[in-house]
Amino acid sequence: MRKLVLLALVGLGAQLVDGSLGMAYGVTSTTLLLAIGTNPAAASATVHLAEIGTTLASGASHWKFGNVDWGVVAKIGVPGSVGAFAGATFLSGLSTEAAGPVMAIILLTLGTYILVRFTLRGIRTDRLGRPLRKRFLGPLGLVAGFVDSTGGGGWGPVGTPAILASGRLEPRKTIGSIDTSEFLIAVSASIGFIIGIGSEGVNFTWVAALLIGGLIAAPIAAWLVRHIPPRVLGSAVGGVIILTNTRTLLRSDWIDASDGVRWIFYVLIYAIWAAALTYSIRRHLAERVTESPADEGDGTPGAGKAAAPTAT
Repeated sequence: MRKLVLLALVGLGAQLVDGSLGMAYGVTSTTLLLAIGTNPAAASATVHLAEIGTTLASGASHWKFGNVDWGVVAKIGVPGSVGAFAGATFLSGLSTEAAGPVMAIILLTLGTYILVRFTLRGIRTDRLGRPLRKRFLGPLGLVAGFVDSTGGGGWGPVGTPAILASGRLEPRKTIGSIDTSEFLIAVSASIGFIIGIGSEGVNFTWVAALLIGGLIAAPIAAWLVRHIPPRVLGSAVGGVIILTNTRTLLRSDWIDASDGVRWIFYVLIYAIWAAALTYSIRRHLAERVTESPADEGDGTPGAGKAAAPTAT
């Protein structure tokens, strides 16, 4: 019972992050399932089955708040579903011993990208309004869908930063569109896993626990996407993913590092993670202070300061 409550809380937290950042539900949930000894293919299948419900709820919530560009959903979602089915079929054919480290490497790579991307670069917004074409979204969806199935997550970590980096779609619509299109990926991946490993490889009680937590969080996350600083959240999520999957790799048969070596890596990761969070928070606060005068006055520091007492 305690494990089910934990899984529900993980589903809730992961969906809060995913719905407000456009990524990390699958990566976060799969990382936990692997940490408690779940077979890699079964872990990814469990998460994707839960995502059928959470992505449907998340998409509906984002649509309600006006966060969805349906053209982007169609252009990236259809090729993404093809990639997801192919990835699920590929992972189902790997042995547990081979799949564990492979999945950890994929997740570690995604976590590192999330941490670096959001800590150092933030979000680009200088090219908003320019069209996103099929020749960009099609291959992106295919790759993101494949990585999502093989890594237990990756649709958001691959798709969201790529679209944000283009600067052509505002952040809230990028996140809402990626979350909504992920329903197609979840369905295709689940079908691929059921064909590949059968339903007996999936713990449906765990699916239900993750689903319940995700359903509770979906509408809250769609509202939070307008308020939460993506830069800070990206640094926090990236650090969790890096730490957990480094632990998996160091304990695997591929490396089998000693306790001393493991702790050297853990301390190093904690230090880098703390530095990244500190930097992200400071940059966010600095950017907010810089933008505040323009929002409150005539664009000069004096005008912004003068307006504050009146608002209070």
